[in-house]
Amino acid sequence: MKISKSLIQLAALATASALALTGCGRGDSEASSQNSAAGFSKDSVIGVALPQKTSENWVFAEKLFNEELKAEGYDANVQFANGGVTEQQNQISAMITKGAKVIIVGAIDGSQLGTQLKQAKEADATIIAYDRLLQNTGDVDYHVAYDSFKIGQLQGQALIEGMQAKKPSGPYNIELFAGSPDDANAKIFFDGAMDVLQPKIDDGTLKVASGQTDYNQVVTVGWKAENAQKRMDTLLTAAYSSATLDGVLSPNDTIARTIITSVKAAGKPLPVVTGQDSDVESVKSIMADEQYCTINKDIREQVGATLQMVADLQAGKTPETNSTSNTGVKEIPANLLEPTVVTKKNAKEVYADNPTLAPLTA
Repeated sequence: MKISKSLIQLAALATASALALTGCGRGDSEASSQNSAAGFSKDSVIGVALPQKTSENWVFAEKLFNEELKAEGYDANVQFANGGVTEQQNQISAMITKGAKVIIVGAIDGSQLGTQLKQAKEADATIIAYDRLLQNTGDVDYHVAYDSFKIGQLQGQALIEGMQAKKPSGPYNIELFAGSPDDANAKIFFDGAMDVLQPKIDDGTLKVASGQTDYNQVVTVGWKAENAQKRMDTLLTAAYSSATLDGVLSPNDTIARTIITSVKAAGKPLPVVTGQDSDVESVKSIMADEQYCTINKDIREQVGATLQMVADLQAGKTPETNSTSNTGVKEIPANLLEPTVVTKKNAKEVYADNPTLAPLTA
């Protein structure tokens, strides 16, 4: 499979970076070799099951998968499951029926696809978990994603640094938001952030006025902006009638913008707000000194790394990986890419080669 040169270069750079940072390259490991395929025809069906369109990154991933797979003559079956989990289950079943050799799964709920994944493996398809890990199953072969725990750590550290830049000494009042509980990444993002924030909460540097620090108290069902805004409105009324809110841990850009909208509507000073995904509107917000930061996950790198796996499998080679991920049943080979925190200070540098975002930082 001749993946476009830019995607190959980005994927190679991402893998090399991650290998250097993790020190756990697994390109010829036993765990990887047992999942290598015997190869298959270049006109085979490649299924890509994506979740709901909750961010710009998912829409861009769909575009890249369609373009690159079709360019190489594959029968690309790329589907969004905007109707929910049942629709995604049916889509994967249809991919199996069509004889898909590889099924790339960005799950809505990674714990509810066990039956379909088992059927896929029985049909000799290779399963790649894309972005979100597939859970509680042994019927998955590879995982490609940005390092979710590291993303959370970067968000937590950026939140502290942003508040210190505005007010050199604490204590600081913060609130916590997490993603959707049916997304395997959401808890990992939160745990990574709390790895940084919890010690500061324990020593009194950070105070959560609402008292809501448990993951289950701060989730945002469906990653929906309206759910986040309703909770933010309630927090501001209940806990910040007189106190100042210094910072908010937001797991992604959509929720970050919603938080900012809620604070503005309440007529209160904007807190430091984190994010993730490098959405266009959030990059604009960062440059306007509203949202403090985002996490850049170059989807070209992530899709490129996934397509390289497909190319290797088609050729009968063992895909190169640099780590492992635990599905709850077994460890699987993984290619975990390195995320980057972006603030107004480094946005121009980070987005220099991004034709959409670079003009926003000029």
